[in-house]
Amino acid sequence: MARLNIKTPLTKDKIEKLKAGDIILLNGTIYSARDAAHKRIMQLIEEGADLPFPIKDQIIYYMGPTPAREGKIIGSAGPTTSYRMDSFTPKLIEMGLAASIGKGSRSTEVVNALKANKAVYLSAVGGAGALLSKRIRSVKIIAFEDLGAEAVRKLGVEEFPLIVAIDSYGTSLFER
Repeated sequence: MARLNIKTPLTKDKIEKLKAGDIILLNGTIYSARDAAHKRIMQLIEEGADLPFPIKDQIIYYMGPTPAREGKIIGSAGPTTSYRMDSFTPKLIEMGLAASIGKGSRSTEVVNALKANKAVYLSAVGGAGALLSKRIRSVKIIAFEDLGAEAVRKLGVEEFPLIVAIDSYGTSLFER
């Protein structure tokens, strides 16, 4: 296992070096999206419309924050259960999504898409949303504001702690 400091975008050369169990500190831009936002993103894809952010080499964090306290830019920002996005994820990976961040295991279809397209699944510690929010330096709602906590947000993160849960070779911490 390695401890790596990684800057986004998450390109294929960076992905290929990651192994299941590696601990990374992520720096740069990621996007948050949960169930309802994924449904709308898929509708945009089906319609051939522009997406709210570029998919290639990007990272989606399955998170819907709590309201921010006074003087803070975001509330608790912990991961949500990833399998709820499994029906959407293979298509996004095929389109160039480099990684998703969540908690819990993934379906066989997602693992196969990760291997076929050289992408990874990263895990954030569930229950640590208040601590994770301290690593988010900027927040901007960029799509679907009507969804409230599930709106798509562009997040600037600094040393955001993650574990490579499933690498681009299909090795999974959930099966070890």
